[in-house]
Amino acid sequence: MGIRDRFLEIQEELKSLRPENPPVLIAVSKFQPLEKIKEAVNAGVIHFGENRIQEGLEKFAEWIANENSNLVLHHIGPVQSGTFRKLFLGYSHTHGVGGEGSVFELLSRAEKEQKQIGYFLQANLTREDTKHGFEKKELISLLEKKEMLSNTFCKLEGLMVMGPSDGDPFKTRETFRELSKIRKEYLPEGKLSMGMSGDYRIAIEEGSDFVRIGSAIFGERN
Repeated sequence: MGIRDRFLEIQEELKSLRPENPPVLIAVSKFQPLEKIKEAVNAGVIHFGENRIQEGLEKFAEWIANENSNLVLHHIGPVQSGTFRKLFLGYSHTHGVGGEGSVFELLSRAEKEQKQIGYFLQANLTREDTKHGFEKKELISLLEKKEMLSNTFCKLEGLMVMGPSDGDPFKTRETFRELSKIRKEYLPEGKLSMGMSGDYRIAIEEGSDFVRIGSAIFGERN
């Protein structure tokens, strides 16, 4: 089965899992070669996710330069100080804002660039050292001053989380459900970005609005 068939199959599955409001499918193209990305574009993929800012800008250069392109590029990795300027060269969304300093640096940079971008606060609800993001108390504390977290050019779109590294389905569901509860209480107008190739079905059941799927579309990397 090729990229087109896998993409269309997953699209149909997302619609069947939640017919009234299917989540947005972000095809995670990080580390994928340009020929596979072109194949995905020809299959109808619109939303792509890249982990490394510069790599994404280089691979998607022809679409970024085309004003008529409808492709939407999402940055899905942690954002680091000093890299914010590059986000505004082609990305519409960033899903990995995991520190208070990063939030306000992004807001400031957006005003300087005068370009629109949406961002997600990344939570680390599994409290794994290998994961980036706010712990629960930090996240809630920040959301309690959410009126400071958006400006004319930069909008807090929602919350993002990754499931536990061991993939345990029970803990995965607990993690996704916990973020959904936080969203409901502190950011009801926001979206949820959660779920990857191995756990997107659980994420959708728990209310995810964006799922980030790589290998299930592109196949395993060589």
